[in-house]
Amino acid sequence: MTATTDHVPAATEAKIATLYRTPSCPHGMKSLSLLRRKGYAVNDNPLTTREAIDAFKHRHGVETTPQTWIDGERIGGYTDLKAHFGYRVFRKGETTYRPVIAIFASTALLALAIVLNLYEGFPVLIWLKWFFAVSMVALAIQKLMDVEGFVNGFLGYDLLARRYVPYGYAYPFLELYAGVGMAALIGTGSPLVWLVAPVGLFIGTIGAVSVVKAVYIDGRDLTCACVGGGSNVPLGFISLTENLVMVGMGFWMLAGQIA
Repeated sequence: MTATTDHVPAATEAKIATLYRTPSCPHGMKSLSLLRRKGYAVNDNPLTTREAIDAFKHRHGVETTPQTWIDGERIGGYTDLKAHFGYRVFRKGETTYRPVIAIFASTALLALAIVLNLYEGFPVLIWLKWFFAVSMVALAIQKLMDVEGFVNGFLGYDLLARRYVPYGYAYPFLELYAGVGMAALIGTGSPLVWLVAPVGLFIGTIGAVSVVKAVYIDGRDLTCACVGGGSNVPLGFISLTENLVMVGMGFWMLAGQIA
């Protein structure tokens, strides 16, 4: 039901909510959807003009829309509504592993699809090689989407980049080169491995040493640039693992000539 007034009624029965929003606002749409999923009958009040929005904010002493009332009590905006229903809300500056979980889960599935399509049975070691190579490419793409942002974070802890800033700009391209090269050489036994593996060894070794020093020796609380600029992934185990994987893959390639 769409109301035409700016009055906020107290609920007269259970599961009734009043929502004020601008029709094109994504947070307003999500608030409406969330309330309906929770079983609320929503008194939906679209604010369709700038004047209506300003008047609403002034009348209720709020700075943003949407705003939700439940049982006559103002809950607030979309994130407040999520918190009201017990969902976890990530606040500004809060760290999370979600980005790397999403990347590694996706690359693991992609590697699985490649192996099932190209090989007989399920050779686990071959799957691992594809997983590592595809993961390096995916992480490089994340960095390349905002190279400046990546470099800003990278300079906070990488030992070589702090001494020679251009290395920070080159890093995403080196990682992409190593990942694509490894993928191209899997199963070939090509001597071209010597053009690829040393790159992975080089950047992986420097990265691993840098993370160990920054986190485990100096005890610094930093975010990782591994998934690009503006990352809220904590620097530590995940970053160290990424670099050790590159080192391990490099040695693996050289030892087995991409068997």
